[in-house]
Amino acid sequence: MTTTLSDEPIAHNAKRLLWAGFLAILAAGIGFGVRGGILANWAADFGFTGAQLGAIGGAGFTGFCFGIIIGGVVVDKIGYGKLVFAAFLFHVLSAFITFAAGKGQAQETAYMFLYWGTFVFALANGTLEAVANPLVATLFPNNRTHYLNILHASWPAGMVIGGLIGWTLGAQGVSWKIQLGLFLIPTLLYGFAFFGQSFPKSEAAEKGLKVGDMLKEVGILGSAVACYLLVLFFEDALKLPAGAAWGIGIALLVVVGVLTKFSVGSVLLFVLFIAHALVGAVELGTDGWIQNITGNILTPEQGKILFVFTSMLMFALRFSAHFIESKLKISPVGLLLICAVLAVIGLNMVSGITTFVGALVALSVYALGKTFFWPTMLAVVGDRFPRTGAIAMSIMGGIGMMSAGLLGGPGLGYAKDRYTVEHLKENAPAVYEANKAEKPSSFLFLEPVTGLDGTKLSAAQTAKPEERTADQKALAEASIIGDRKTLKADAYIPATMAVIFLLLMIYFKGIGGYKPVKIDH
Repeated sequence: MTTTLSDEPIAHNAKRLLWAGFLAILAAGIGFGVRGGILANWAADFGFTGAQLGAIGGAGFTGFCFGIIIGGVVVDKIGYGKLVFAAFLFHVLSAFITFAAGKGQAQETAYMFLYWGTFVFALANGTLEAVANPLVATLFPNNRTHYLNILHASWPAGMVIGGLIGWTLGAQGVSWKIQLGLFLIPTLLYGFAFFGQSFPKSEAAEKGLKVGDMLKEVGILGSAVACYLLVLFFEDALKLPAGAAWGIGIALLVVVGVLTKFSVGSVLLFVLFIAHALVGAVELGTDGWIQNITGNILTPEQGKILFVFTSMLMFALRFSAHFIESKLKISPVGLLLICAVLAVIGLNMVSGITTFVGALVALSVYALGKTFFWPTMLAVVGDRFPRTGAIAMSIMGGIGMMSAGLLGGPGLGYAKDRYTVEHLKENAPAVYEANKAEKPSSFLFLEPVTGLDGTKLSAAQTAKPEERTADQKALAEASIIGDRKTLKADAYIPATMAVIFLLLMIYFKGIGGYKPVKIDH
């Protein structure tokens, strides 16, 4: 590997901009971490099923996609500062929308406020990453893997803080609105840190490339991945008819075709986009549920502790990417392969936990696996496709978040409902009939399943074991078995990723090794 690992940035204020981006993603991480801890509050207050909670959590990813893709397309033209200001406004607006949900409302009304409040919050997060990712890749062109991992260390740091908020304030019965509102503190801090700063241009913008030129390597193939996920969003979130959703998706693909003179695009970038869709599903989709799952298998308090522990581990590990790349001589693609294998092992280990110590070990393996996925994938795109400017990196981020929101989060929620119901139907059908939800839930082309009423399940889970009725014991047992089977099914995603990364390693070996590319090449 011939990467030059110089720490020399290209701007005098590079470190301030790096840490401003760090604070911005920190705000996103705190909001995400708190939401993971208050899912049980929402289930108890409004009677949501697992699939409904998964869909609300999914809005935290789909909204991100619109912010990062639209932001990525325009950022090289309008500048970073304007996007930061827009993101700041979106963050504040999201708080007002979310806090409009309250007890006593109809379930559909509360669902609407929570869904769209989460969506606007994610829109802000995506807009910020449309700034932060290409900005850091531009500021540190010779060491992107290291500095993008540092930038994204703020995500697990935010989840640590969010987890601690739930662990402390949640345990004291503090309102979920107060807990969630604390993300506004780092929001004010990143606004201050970015204020008045000058920003560099990306290599592509510096060369004067137009949007159509930047999109050529994305082309029809890469755009097709994003457009398919957008079709799912239009059908799922906006409730558009399938024909209308597909019509919009195809129209967007035609627009890309016209802009790029119908360039097919890079097959390598297409494969990276597919891989990142899987990254979003397994990393962020699982993160949205893991605290709930481990808290159900063990205890809610232990679930919060484990969430904070794994997030702290991720935070520390993301500062070691430089050591792995330069000292251990592991290429970014090699690192991704190792991580995928560890994620498979870790998820299978977590599915079998019975003790807190065992959970610490299992989640440590899983955390080692998922730590470097997201920032290293971005670094590979920055290294190999500089002609795309901010666009390919932003589309990749959008694909990952859309996948997490449309496939990962809802998919795991559907799996939890399905496996729980299957066990309950087989072992206590009368209990299932007495506690099932009013409406069935569906996921993609899979058979619809009618999950459990969230309020009744929450009551069974929170009751002390010795005080549970026979029906509540059956509900709690079925829920735990459902969680274990869900994690085992989840492990197939990183297994697929491992195959992709192995093939990519073979590809790079065949062309002389992994090397960053310059536009002049």
